[in-house]
Amino acid sequence: MKLDHLNWDEYYMAMAKMTAIRSKDPNSQVGAVIVGEDNKVLSIGYNGAPIGFNDKDFPWAREGEYLKTKYPFVCHAEMNAISNYRGNKKDFDGAKVYVTLFPCNECAKLIIQNGIKEVIYSCDKYKDTDGVKASKMMFDICGVNYRAFNSKVEISIKEGEKSAEFKRLDTPVKMLKRNK
Repeated sequence: MKLDHLNWDEYYMAMAKMTAIRSKDPNSQVGAVIVGEDNKVLSIGYNGAPIGFNDKDFPWAREGEYLKTKYPFVCHAEMNAISNYRGNKKDFDGAKVYVTLFPCNECAKLIIQNGIKEVIYSCDKYKDTDGVKASKMMFDICGVNYRAFNSKVEISIKEGEKSAEFKRLDTPVKMLKRNK
């Protein structure tokens, strides 16, 4: 038996990180992977402009006049993963979502309303904001578990080279490269 394989958490978080690369947002690239109770991928999503809104015309600014920033328009990774699913939403009952950034309060509501029961996140850099505090309060009250991605594998995505490295603390580096 091969011992240096990725476990499910490592595998799905790597997928979320790879999915995040699809985002055109110059400041925040976020990915989400929804996985059913049977460990099968149900849907994926990344943050970006709504369908029909040309990415080149999209206001990606973080500061300035509200309607000239991305905030009133951007669709978050979790929203897109839920919206992209083409099957029966009952499949989300008891599912997990792997996200590269802890969900905002709006995405937390979508996660709860769609029956997803666990959130695994790799970054919680906005943990002190009211939005993330609200997310955690809702998750606690509604019975959605959340936990930080904890792994002995370092997963790094090199965007310029379109490659990924998976490095175990006790084994040599393994590299995957995408052909151009």
